[in-house]
Amino acid sequence: MGGFLVRSGYTLNSCLIVSDGNRSCQKQDGKNEDACYLDRNVDCKKERRNMNFNIINTLITRKKNQQRLTNDLVIITPNSIVEKRFVNIGGIDQWITVRGEDRQNPVLLFVHGGPGSIYSIFTPLLRSWERYFTIVQWDQRGAGKTFRKNGKVGSGILTFDRLMRDGIELAEFLCGHLGQEKIILVGSSVGSITGTTMVKRRPDLFSAYVGTDQNSSPDARKLSYQLTLEWLLASGNTRGVKAVEKLGTKKGHLTPKEFTKLNQWTIKANPTIPNMIQDIMLPAMLNSPDHTLGDLMDMFRGMNFSTDQMLNELMTADLRKLGMRFELPFFIFQGDTDAITPTASAKAYFDELEAPHKEFVLIKQAGHLAAFARPEQFLNELLQRVYPLAIEQRKSA
Repeated sequence: MGGFLVRSGYTLNSCLIVSDGNRSCQKQDGKNEDACYLDRNVDCKKERRNMNFNIINTLITRKKNQQRLTNDLVIITPNSIVEKRFVNIGGIDQWITVRGEDRQNPVLLFVHGGPGSIYSIFTPLLRSWERYFTIVQWDQRGAGKTFRKNGKVGSGILTFDRLMRDGIELAEFLCGHLGQEKIILVGSSVGSITGTTMVKRRPDLFSAYVGTDQNSSPDARKLSYQLTLEWLLASGNTRGVKAVEKLGTKKGHLTPKEFTKLNQWTIKANPTIPNMIQDIMLPAMLNSPDHTLGDLMDMFRGMNFSTDQMLNELMTADLRKLGMRFELPFFIFQGDTDAITPTASAKAYFDELEAPHKEFVLIKQAGHLAAFARPEQFLNELLQRVYPLAIEQRKSA
């Protein structure tokens, strides 16, 4: 997911008026295609002008919005917790934030997607969640402030196994630090691969797993391709169809740039659902009160670094190979119109798995990044289905 922004021309230095000067937004002549958002149905220069207009407007109001969000994020309850810190995980300093109105509430750890796409930018969207949960956001190895702290050399080689081991070590730290026997894990998008592996390896650390934008297997990527074509055909986007069909000839052997291009078409192929970049990620990034423009530049660099290292493993990841029996409650909250990690593929995976308790929930009118497209519905589902289990487990411990 992270690479969708990095190589699409959404980076701050290639899209805004602070251009680096050597990128031009050409029409689709096969040259420098990463300098603009690929949409063959509109003139690339017009696309860039519109995008720059929206981003520049956001930058103009950035300070005002950041101050408003800073005020909204203040927590003054007696037993609250607000922490922003590095912790030593896997031999390097990794950035986490911990926020909640009552430190006795169940702990909910987000494992973000990408590769390398941090979710700490979404903290303001989850403010209402902090009444009921202690929310932990983690900038993983190779991502966000963790990448800024350690750089490429310090981050080392990225694999799902490495991230899984980091995640387990973080979960152990959180249980001790927050005085809780178990925590809830939410694995989103690419993070659902890491998260599913974590709960498979150490179910004793987790009261429940909640997968969202849930990955499953390479078959899901085939369905994603088919859905993209169907949506483009339905809208009469013949140029988009040709572009996607050309990428389809690669049979899944995509370069990072090609992977990005394909997903860009998927994101914008269906205008009836929130656009995960324009409607969700960009506003969150540019208005985040906890991220400077320098932080965002390093966020993009981390996305590039992580995608380059992990793309081949991502394209072949098959969670069924882990085994289909899980020893903890297993939930999937999936956007009802997700084509990046298709809803039907997530449901097929869910139907096959075994767990002491399992539930599949559709988040309405949501595509990818369902938790941030519809945060209130997602919270309501957590409170109705997951929260009671976490409380009951605590009482019976």
